[in-house]
Amino acid sequence: MSALFNEITLFSVISLGAIGGVAAIILFLVAQKFRVIEDPRIDKVEELLPAANCGGCGLAGCRALAEAIVKAERLEGFHCPPGGNDVMQDIASAMGWEAEEADPMVAVLRCNGSREFAPPKVRYDSAMTCAFAHALFAGEGGCPYGCLGCGDCVLSCGFDAMHMDKETGLPVIIDDKCVACGACVKECPRNIIELRKKGKKNRRIYVSCINEEKGGVARKNCKVACIGCGKCMKECRFDAIRVENFLAYIDYEQCTLCRKCPPVCPTSAIHELNFPVRKKKEAVKEEG
Repeated sequence: MSALFNEITLFSVISLGAIGGVAAIILFLVAQKFRVIEDPRIDKVEELLPAANCGGCGLAGCRALAEAIVKAERLEGFHCPPGGNDVMQDIASAMGWEAEEADPMVAVLRCNGSREFAPPKVRYDSAMTCAFAHALFAGEGGCPYGCLGCGDCVLSCGFDAMHMDKETGLPVIIDDKCVACGACVKECPRNIIELRKKGKKNRRIYVSCINEEKGGVARKNCKVACIGCGKCMKECRFDAIRVENFLAYIDYEQCTLCRKCPPVCPTSAIHELNFPVRKKKEAVKEEG
């Protein structure tokens, strides 16, 4: 009985070993047949990227960007927001290609509906996420387009470039830390965050409102809402401003930062950042 058991065990071991050996040979042959030889330049490019994996380039991460660059055999159409022009130039030097200079971008909050200008009419006491609140109601201030103040954008930022202001209830973007990855833009359910050119000396002019309601309705909920009056558009000599759906928009590609439009805005919806303080005589003259 013991001898029979030993024979069965030995046969089982030999059979399994044979099956395993055949399977190993088959897997080896299949692997050789369908193997993909990866271009070593991909690793080289990936090493030069900042490893932020933020998706700001429009791809899944730094590895995906490196693969796309090597496959395209050029840098045109590709840009790494966290790395900026310096990183793209390093890649160009390493690959023997040319890199185009891209204008630095920064996230801009296109809503000024703070608690001062858009006083709360109701109190929202539930799940504190913008996505959930957006699906439920217009917002505490009543504006169906304005910031909900729950901070989804802040949580999405991987560069510590945003924080919520407790007094205004609005997010604050730190220009020096913002890399324009676009994570906050994608996260905001109201689409009030936009990527714009930083501008010379970090100066920008834009309409801080996205409300498309008629002027009277918009002003009822927010004192600084754009009412679509068109005065800024008439003032602009460079065709940089358009008014659609009762809302003005300043094209940063066309804008020359002449500062003619902010003084004529009756609701102060147009913001101008990092400019010298206007002289009193200049301000009076432009208002007149």
